[in-house]
Amino acid sequence: MPTQLNNEEIQKKAQKRVDDLKAFYSHLAVYVLFNIAFIVIWAVTSPGGYVWFIWPVCGWGVAVALHAMFVFWFHKDSDWEKASVDKEVAKIKKLMEKK
Repeated sequence: MPTQLNNEEIQKKAQKRVDDLKAFYSHLAVYVLFNIAFIVIWAVTSPGGYVWFIWPVCGWGVAVALHAMFVFWFHKDSDWEKASVDKEVAKIKKLMEKK
C-alpha cells in the first residue's frame, strides 16, 4: 500500500540520493586518478616489465562496480525498508507496553 510522502520526507530522500551519487562520483574520480598514477609509475620504473598495476586496477575496479550497482541499480525505493522500520517500531512499542 503506497503512502503519501510529505515535503520533508521527499526532501530527505532526494538529499540521500544526491549524497549517494556524490559519494560514488568521488569514489570513481579517486579510482581513476590513482590508477593513472599506478600506470605512470609502472611505465617510468619498469616499462615492459611485470604488469603489476593490473591487480589494483582490477581489485579496486570490483569495488567501484559494486558501488555503482548499489547506487544506480539497487537504489530503488523498496517497501522492505519501511516495513522493516515499522516492524522494529512495533517491537519496541510492544516491549515498552510490557514494562
